[in-house]
Amino acid sequence: MIGVGDKAPDFTLPGVPQGNYSLGDYLGKIVVLAFYPADKSPICTTQLRSYTADLKSFQNVDAVVLGISPQGIASHEEFYIEQAIGIPLLADEDKSVAEKYNVLGPLGFYRRSIFVISRSGVVTYVRRTTAGLTYSPTSVLLKAVSQVD
Repeated sequence: MIGVGDKAPDFTLPGVPQGNYSLGDYLGKIVVLAFYPADKSPICTTQLRSYTADLKSFQNVDAVVLGISPQGIASHEEFYIEQAIGIPLLADEDKSVAEKYNVLGPLGFYRRSIFVISRSGVVTYVRRTTAGLTYSPTSVLLKAVSQVD
């Protein structure tokens, strides 16, 4: 199981708004991976809109936030536009990235999870939820980011 101190598994996924996203392209930046269960669900919408509202705070500490869920590009595009989401949404349709990061629940559903990855690609913070009824607010993520490197 991937944990603090481990090298973050690399991946490339299609996403919106710009096409393919590879974790390796972000070496030198702090990355916040936000695994979320579903586009348009109430908690996921609140979570991603919150991160969008606080995007400047993440940018001020040189952090990039990437949302990852198992929905496809068409769903992501619609959600991205309808909710004015400001972070990239990546499509892990085969759940291979979720498997690498061990964020699938017992029935194969995404668990809401957060990973903070250092500029050198090492995991520095992990939060996996079991029920997914809450999410990590920006203040918690910024604290985790501030402790990187």
